[in-house]
Amino acid sequence: MQHTVPGIKHTASGNFFLMAGPCAIEGEDIAMRIAERIVSITDRLEIPYIFKGSYRKANRSRADSFTGIGDEKALNILQKINRTFGVPTVTDIHESHEAAMAAAYVDVLQIPAFLCRQTELLVAAAKTGKTVNIKKGQFLSAGAMRFAVDKVKDAGNHRVLLTDRGNTFGYQDLIVDFRGIPEMKTFGVPVTMDCTHSLQQPNQSSGVTGGKPELIETIAKAAIAVGADGLFIETHPDPANAKSDGANMLHLDLLEDLLVKLIRLRAAL
Repeated sequence: MQHTVPGIKHTASGNFFLMAGPCAIEGEDIAMRIAERIVSITDRLEIPYIFKGSYRKANRSRADSFTGIGDEKALNILQKINRTFGVPTVTDIHESHEAAMAAAYVDVLQIPAFLCRQTELLVAAAKTGKTVNIKKGQFLSAGAMRFAVDKVKDAGNHRVLLTDRGNTFGYQDLIVDFRGIPEMKTFGVPVTMDCTHSLQQPNQSSGVTGGKPELIETIAKAAIAVGADGLFIETHPDPANAKSDGANMLHLDLLEDLLVKLIRLRAAL
């Protein structure tokens, strides 16, 4: 059964939905260019689209890592993308007091995987009335995410979805257990596969996270094959010089070809 994202416009195509964009908002010009490119692709392919961009990166390995261009500046850029292109936007929040602030600018509030058990954060996000995307913790089973969903719903908000992003495998790798997608779908919420963060190689001795972007297509195909309702893909026109998570992002030039393959796979299934 295909689940749709509450409060988000879906096309008649019945395609999976896509959350995509840069890891972080690096500046207005590049964010607008990325959004324009993806909107053009998803409109043509009839894929429901949500622009993704973190207004601030709170979880960094090193103190000197890029964290953002300023909260208000980045949130205003997200709002401009929404108004310019008519697409919903999603961004992370990290503490309870951020929920209402971010909700004034975006359509979907995202709970980072490391914070998916933080009750006050989930409740604060729920109380904004916005759609809440909860990323599954790398340290949790798929079944345990039922309780995160319940926290949002018990706070009076049924606009909730889950995103898998792999499981911790040793100290410096992740692995995806694709059994988790159909299991989480039984909770009655849309389930997304994060095809880029699930290929991270965290905790490198350099303090800079590594990744395996050559396997993004593999992860995406497998997710569609087991029934994922949507895909989460971080993408950038120059991943090597992106200010955050460049090692596991998809080059923007590769996005359309990948989506065409995934549409064909979904149709075949």
